This record gives sequence, C-alpha cells and structure tokens, in this order.
Amino acid sequence: MNSNKSWRWLSSIFQPIVRRGSWFVRSHLLRTGAILFIGVLLSGALLENPVMEQILLDLEYARVGEASLKLDLYIPQHKQGVLLPLVVWVHGGAWMSGDKTNPCAARELDDRYIVASIDYRLMQESVFPAQIHDCKAAIRWLRANASQYDIDPDRIGAWGESAGGHLAALLGTSGGVDVLEGDVGEHLDYSSAVQAVCDFYGPTDLERLALSDQRFKTAPSKSPLARLFGGSLSENIDLVRQANPITHVSSDDPPFLIMHGEEDLLVPLSQSELLDAALREAGVESTLHVIEGCEHGGFPPEAYEEVRLFFDKHFNLIPAEAVGE
Repeated sequence: MNSNKSWRWLSSIFQPIVRRGSWFVRSHLLRTGAILFIGVLLSGALLENPVMEQILLDLEYARVGEASLKLDLYIPQHKQGVLLPLVVWVHGGAWMSGDKTNPCAARELDDRYIVASIDYRLMQESVFPAQIHDCKAAIRWLRANASQYDIDPDRIGAWGESAGGHLAALLGTSGGVDVLEGDVGEHLDYSSAVQAVCDFYGPTDLERLALSDQRFKTAPSKSPLARLFGGSLSENIDLVRQANPITHVSSDDPPFLIMHGEEDLLVPLSQSELLDAALREAGVESTLHVIEGCEHGGFPPEAYEEVRLFFDKHFNLIPAEAVGE
C-alpha cells in the first residue's frame, strides 16, 4: 500500500469519528487552549523577574594582610526584590579544622531562607579573638551587601555546631563589645548583630571546660584551649573570659535555641546548661533541648525540624498560633 492510499484509508476510518465528535473535539481544544493561555499569563505574573537558585562560592568578605576571608551563599529561587531571611552557618572543628563546605544549614533549611556559610581564621593562623572578629566581619559584609542578594538585613540568624556553636552564641551576646568587634573588613559602620541564634553543643565557659579536658591536664600547652589563646589560660584569663558568651549576656540579646547531646563527652552538657540559665536569668528567651542518648553531634531528624520551627517563628514565617502562643 503506497503512502497516498494509506492516508485515504486512515481518513476513511477517522473522518466519521471526527465529524460525529466534532463538537466535543472543538470544545475540548478550546477549553485546553484557554487553560494553557491563562496558565502562561499567571506564570508570567508570578515569576516576573525570577531569581533562579544560585550557589555563589568563595565571595570575599574581608582581607587580613594577604589572607582572603571567604563565604559561600546559597540563594533559593524567588521573585527578585523579595527580601528573604538569612541564616549564617558557622562550622565546627575545635577552632583548628573544618571549613565552609557542605553546610548543615543549607541542607536542613527550606527555600524560604538564604544561607551563608563562612570561613574564619583557625587557631594555627591566628589566636582568639581573630575567630569572632572574622564572624562579625562576615555579618557586616552580608548586611552591607544585603540589597544585592535580596537579604533582609533585619532578619539575620546565626547557627553553628561545636566550636561554631560557641562563635554563634558569642555573636548573639557580644554585640557592641569593642574587644570582640574588631576592625576586620571594610564595613565597620554596619551592625554585626544577629536576630536569632541556634547553638549546637557549643562550649561556653572555657575556664570550666579546661578542668574537664584531659588533654589540658596532661599537656596544657598542646590543648586546643591553650592553643586557641596562644598560651596558658591563666596568663590570658581576661581574654578567656571575654571568649565566654555568658560574660556578655544582657536582656536585649536575641532568642536562643540550644541543643546538646545527653551523652556528649567532648563538650559536657553542663556547658549549654550554664548558657541557658544565664540567658533565662537575664530575661532572654532561651530553649535548651537535651537530646537523649546522643553524643557529640549526630542529632535525629526531629532536632532539625525544631531548628526550622525556631527560625520560622522568630523571622515571622509562620503564624504565632502555630507554635502555641
């Protein structure tokens, strides 16, 4: 059968069906076309000037001598000009290891948040307070460049784990403390304040921690705590106390969510209990969640859900009644 005969044969079969169903076919096509047309119009209205999801790596937020301090920015898809809250992730690693790659916050927070993951100078590069100086410089840089990245400068949170939890807590309590503000970066006229803090098993009272750290007892000069301050804690006691977030607690501090494993042998639970008690005594909203059976890290999924709820609440992303208020 040649092609012309094939076409005539197929037409003879389907034309009667089309004629009988012409009203249905025409109405169906018109309805489908109308839906598609409306959909295109709506999508254009809703996605006008959309910002596609972006991961911006190695943005320099400051320089110290020849050292370049960098951060990574995770920006979800959103309508351009709509400001999103920012959560700054501060990595752990006993102040001597770790980096900004693969931040927990970018994995666990949803697409209503921008996440910045920051590097800071480690103790082998510079002793304390260089680490908190860098964190504050990163906050100032992010606030100074907020409009460029659709960051809401009034909704910036800090979240860190272990040594990063310590630095996040210090960000929350030490606003305006000159010795900890430092002069790193080019945006010293901007605030380094944060509006909410999540602290995962961070050390706080480093004097007390030294008493429970076997490494400090057996080799004081090689202990991470001694190395952090460049020598004996007793010889640097004023700076050691400045490094304690509890030293700076005041009634105007932002709300805290503190999480700690019940079985943590590296940073004792008592470190978080001390911070929580000091915040509550000052009238600051603080929640301490002790994770039963957990050691240093390795929290269950529901812990991260609590973190999301915490930031959602304090950045007004959910109604108050949804969190029992």
